[in-house]
Amino acid sequence: MFIHLIVIGWLYVALMMAVAEATNTTGTVLGAIFTFLLYGLAPVALVVYLMGTPGRRRAIRQREAQAQEEARRAASEAAAAAGTASDLPDQRGETPADAVPPVRKEP
Repeated sequence: MFIHLIVIGWLYVALMMAVAEATNTTGTVLGAIFTFLLYGLAPVALVVYLMGTPGRRRAIRQREAQAQEEARRAASEAAAAAGTASDLPDQRGETPADAVPPVRKEP
């Protein structure tokens, strides 16, 4: 909440600088626009973006954790719905069978 107050104050000061530039006898409206953009919006946008980075990272991690939890829950529900029959090894407490049977030599 404190950062919002700083942003509003900085933009107000930059706006007043732009108004002073536009109303000055040697100033121009184009100069006022550039003053507001370069002294006001650009620095504020950069600071707000940089200070919001930890929050965005936290939100991404939370979404990823939620997606993993939903995938785990869906897999466990699917396994429970299938009953004891499962194509996955070690789901029924049995030892997994070899994928390739051993080849015996002929006697």
